[in-house]
Formats: sequence, C-alpha cells, structure tokens
Amino acid sequence: MTVLTSGLHHVTAIAGAPQRNIDFYVTGLGLRLVKRTVNFDDPGTYHLYYGDDSGRPGSLLTFFPWAGVRTGVHGVGQSTSTAFSVPAGSLGWWQKHFADLGVDSAITSTSSSEERLSLRDPDGLGLDLVASSTVDPRDPWDSASVPAEYAVRGQHSSVLTVADPTGTLQVLTRDLGMHVISEEGNRTRVGAGDGDPGALVDVIADPTGQAGLTAGGTVHHVAFRVPDRATQAEWRQELVERGYGVTEILDRDYFTSIYFREPGGVLFEIATDTPGFDIDEPLLELGRSLKLPPWLEPSREAIEHSVVPITVPAENNPALVAGV
Repeated sequence: MTVLTSGLHHVTAIAGAPQRNIDFYVTGLGLRLVKRTVNFDDPGTYHLYYGDDSGRPGSLLTFFPWAGVRTGVHGVGQSTSTAFSVPAGSLGWWQKHFADLGVDSAITSTSSSEERLSLRDPDGLGLDLVASSTVDPRDPWDSASVPAEYAVRGQHSSVLTVADPTGTLQVLTRDLGMHVISEEGNRTRVGAGDGDPGALVDVIADPTGQAGLTAGGTVHHVAFRVPDRATQAEWRQELVERGYGVTEILDRDYFTSIYFREPGGVLFEIATDTPGFDIDEPLLELGRSLKLPPWLEPSREAIEHSVVPITVPAENNPALVAGV
C-alpha cells in the first residue's frame, strides 16, 4: 500500500443507559465528553465521544447508548479489550480509585516494560489501563476526578480476538502498513510508526473460542487514522482493488469514514484526522449541548424529544462553570 496509518483514531462500542455511561467515563475514567451528537444512521439515539481536551485522534472512545439494549457476548471476531495509556507507577492509584467507585479491577500483567490493570465498565465492556516504560508525551485532560499525574494520556492499544490470525495480520501489515513488534504465545503485537502508545494492536488467536455477539458492552468497530479525505480516497481505491468490500466515503461531520470487515470478522474503519470537534462549538463548550449535522437540523425538535435527557458533569466544562 502507498498509504500507511499512523495509529488508532477511535474505538466505538455499544452501551446501555447513556447517563450511566457519561458518569463512568467522565468521573470514573476521567475523560472529557467532547461531543454529544446522535447516531447519524439512527438519530433516535446518541453518539457520545470521549477523549482528551479537544478529542484528538488516538484519544477517543465513542458509544452508541441504547437504554435496555441486550447484553452482548465477548468472543472471537471482535475487539475484546480497549486499552488506555497511563503513567508508570499509577496503577495503584487507579485500583483504589475504582474500588472507591465500587468497580472491580485487577492487575493482569506485570513486566519490566508494561503493567496492565483490567476492569469492565458498567455495561461489561473490557478496558485495560496500561502503564508502560515508554513515556507517553501526550497531555491528559485536566479532570477534577483524576489528577493529571495519574490521568489517561490516550489510547494505548486494541485487542482483536480471532479464530485464525493469518488474514487479520495480513490486513494490518500489508493493507494498513503496520509492522510486527512481538510474538508471544497466541498473541502478536503490531504497531504503526515507532509503535508508541496509541499505535498498537494486539491480535490473539483463539481457534476454539466462542463467537462474539455485538450488542451491549461490546466493541462495534475499531478506527485507524488517515490525515485527510484526499488520502482516504486514495487508500479506499487501493483497498477496493485488493478485493475488500469497502463503503463509500461517509461524512461524519467531524471526520470522514470508510468501513470494511477484515477476514477475522472485526469491522475496521479508516477515519480522517480532520476537521475535528471544534467546527461547531468552542473548545470550552465541547460536549455541553446536542450537536446535529446540517441534514438533521430540520428534525432537531423531534430528535430532542426522542433521545433520553442527560446531564453532563460540571467538570466537563470547568472554565465555564468557574465563570458563571
């Protein structure tokens, strides 16, 4: 391929009650709600975006929350865990923080290069906090709930669980331009660029595992970065020529997207870094109000009556609260 990804753009998952989701990710994980919009394909439900102060690519975890959604099954053909990067030495603080919130967590791996704290969100989504010996230079969101010295720096990696990793690894390396970093047992790690946090994917081979069911508490798709729409169009053409069933370029307002399913069953997206989340509201006000794309604005009143009322914690927009 002539185009290479620079890493992860975002992960999108399915949740239940939207208020519970907001409370956990803003006050529990210390992320910022950077956009409150709707699912463009189903405007009766929200699409919630969490990330750093401005929602930079590589910091984002997004949700389609449906109250009362059935519980999904984690298994083969899915992204089974989403990992965030935190500073070295911070996992003890995080474990106590989650315990105070009534959330179970456990140290699942320790090595000289990487420690991992595993937990599940209120809907059962698998999350990891990874404290790596590689210093992550990205600035954290300055949350009232999580001091900056411990705070999430952005995504670390995504775990893909597949029956046969051959095709999945081929897509990641040949078609997305990533490279193999390590192989240990049934886990292969690939990375983009220098393989820093935010540019990593772990592929786990599980040939006898149960097939996953995408519903509440599971990942819907994993998105990879491309700088702009022109490069995306070039990449799409190359993927089509290689035989992938790739969607047309879709306008998501804050980026454009193409989608295709890799051989292991995981839905991949390639999303642009531009234009970003401040095109329709100032940085200070991100996530404060419901934003709709121009083609849905005529239906605003109906949409506002169809979605569940929610409250965004004051810490999401501290400068505005301080100025009141």
